[in-house]
Amino acid sequence: MTAKSLLLAGVLALSTLSLASAKTFEISLAGPTKAGNLTLKPGQYRLKVDGTKATFTEVETSKQFTTTVKVDTTDKKFDDTRVDANKEGTTDVIKDIELGGTKTKLEF
Repeated sequence: MTAKSLLLAGVLALSTLSLASAKTFEISLAGPTKAGNLTLKPGQYRLKVDGTKATFTEVETSKQFTTTVKVDTTDKKFDDTRVDANKEGTTDVIKDIELGGTKTKLEF
């Protein structure tokens, strides 16, 4: 297995949830992870997108962290939420997140 595939397995994306009219997506981070200008500690997060802002809410503490993202719309719908990241030293750096059940891809 390549380091990238191990990282994708470690940065596991879980199922989506629906809250009112806004969609949230649950992701699990295996290690320290950079998302845009944020550094997130390992754990479970709920991800909500509002325009060009992505908000990560730590499930355990309910602390919220917001960063700017580029939102792309693709031709096909993504089956699952997937996090694409690279390892830089001891930190994972998220390149993009494909949002399951949508045609939306977030680029960091």
